[in-house]
Amino acid sequence: MRTVRETSAGGLVVDGLDGPAALRCAALIGRTDRRGRLLWSLPKGHIEEGETAEQTAVREVAEETGINGEVVEELGSIDYWFVTEGRRVHKTVHHFLMRSLGGELTDADVEVTEVAWVPLTELESKLAYADERRLAEVANRLIDRMENGRR
Repeated sequence: MRTVRETSAGGLVVDGLDGPAALRCAALIGRTDRRGRLLWSLPKGHIEEGETAEQTAVREVAEETGINGEVVEELGSIDYWFVTEGRRVHKTVHHFLMRSLGGELTDADVEVTEVAWVPLTELESKLAYADERRLAEVANRLIDRMENGRR
């Protein structure tokens, strides 16, 4: 079986990043899996030729959620394997903490079933994948450090 490498990027885009902690929300995407379950995750997609991972994250967040964002900090990468169409795929996804700059939440992207603003305090229970839940914890620690640095 042929092995292929794929690289993607995405982000945890936060509304209210500079405001009160209780009001901070992240834009998540929901996709329906083969069993009909709605799985919530961070927006992400393939890095196009000539793009940096940061540029891809900004573009993919906008395409999949309708929200414009800017990269604040790198969150880390997720690395995994899967098999599809007779090939083994080794995928790396680079994630970034992003600040929402506006836009309108929309599920217009054909790959997305639903989009939602989710309070940061609910990410642990909402995100479907353990690796993304760990990135949300990293984001919360980064936000705490940023907040403490402003005081």
